[in-house]
Amino acid sequence: MEVKGLSVAIIGGGPAGLMAAEVLIDAGARVDVYEAMPTLGRKFLRAGLGGLNITHSEPFSDFCSRYSDRQSHMQPYLDAFPPDCLRQWVHGLGIETFVGSSGRVFPTEMKAAPLLRAWVHRLRSAGVQFHLNHRWLGFDSDKDSYSDKDSVGSLRLANQTEEFSIRPNAVILALGGASWPQLGSTGTWAPWLQERGVEMAPWLSANCGFDVNWSAHLREKFPHYPLKSVALTFTDLQGTTESRQGEILISEYGVEGSLIYAFSRRLRDYLNEHGEATFTLDLLPARSAERVVADLSRPRGSKSMSRHLQSCLKIDGLKSALLYEFLSREQINDASVLAKYIKALPITVRSTRPIAEAISTAGGVCFSSLDQNLMLKALPSVFVCGEMIDWEAPTGGYLLTGCFATGRRAGQGVLQWLQNNAVESSSISER
Repeated sequence: MEVKGLSVAIIGGGPAGLMAAEVLIDAGARVDVYEAMPTLGRKFLRAGLGGLNITHSEPFSDFCSRYSDRQSHMQPYLDAFPPDCLRQWVHGLGIETFVGSSGRVFPTEMKAAPLLRAWVHRLRSAGVQFHLNHRWLGFDSDKDSYSDKDSVGSLRLANQTEEFSIRPNAVILALGGASWPQLGSTGTWAPWLQERGVEMAPWLSANCGFDVNWSAHLREKFPHYPLKSVALTFTDLQGTTESRQGEILISEYGVEGSLIYAFSRRLRDYLNEHGEATFTLDLLPARSAERVVADLSRPRGSKSMSRHLQSCLKIDGLKSALLYEFLSREQINDASVLAKYIKALPITVRSTRPIAEAISTAGGVCFSSLDQNLMLKALPSVFVCGEMIDWEAPTGGYLLTGCFATGRRAGQGVLQWLQNNAVESSSISER
């Protein structure tokens, strides 16, 4: 059976939902996208403020490993839409890309808005209907309506003037996780799925900052300062030690930034198990410990230790303040002890920042509740994609690639479902 004329409702207008819409409209389905916010892709646009990181150019096996304990679940979707394919797709929108020095892939203009505009224009031209300011209110109260394999039953929606129901042939939920709720990802839909027998993992902060008990002096003098050219080392619950170089931000509450996000899952898991987690920072990763000791042992004459650190090691400002945060005067003046801390300064985190502040979330719909096409086993013809599924990945292009890849698979899964099960419906509205 062809899918032409069959209706699909997509709840959520972020990257995952839009990718699913593209797959479906290209196959001839009638596609309606319902977005709760006044504009599409708000979190996508927010993520691109500092430069839209589309994906990563590292070897594919390394790329896939960033999905950690969810790699086996995500692998089929990544295999079907790997980073190179994502870049080609972006190029098809007329947006050129380049690989940065870190291996991350960006649009040439670095911005999200041109890509989103071109994409939405292409979808509208193909026939996708967008309904903004439309909130999903849950399912029809009649649970028996889901016993019919050819129908998802009714979904309730509300716009600024009315509440109404729709009854499409299939539904894709692309509602995001629970981070940055002001941009539309509220996670409030979870109970509606649980009531229907869908297993949900609890929400957890991912790609998040962590609380550190800084002194009042550090908080006031360095409220949001970058700590550049450092290396972070951490040993996780499995006893695996990893070191990575980069940059973190010292905030009034603790630490955040791309290097912290790369370790956030492991830090969070260790913290949840032990109540705190400690990593070390190498403040001078380009210098060996022996050289640091030698440089510190130079005569300093009448210079203060702060001036000595600046002159022989180029350590000043925030790095110097961090050393004084943790070391006593006696330790500061002992070259061997000071060198040890310069190469491995211990930072203890006490808690994750709230979910609302996190870039993304772990938790959501468990893979055990989904088939290989991302259809909910408890709700035939209802599919899910993107961050509402229980997977996580660090920033650096991995999150966005995962959203695109799962959105694409959900769209393909709907096509297969419609071809095998659906009957043509004359209208999706029941107002």
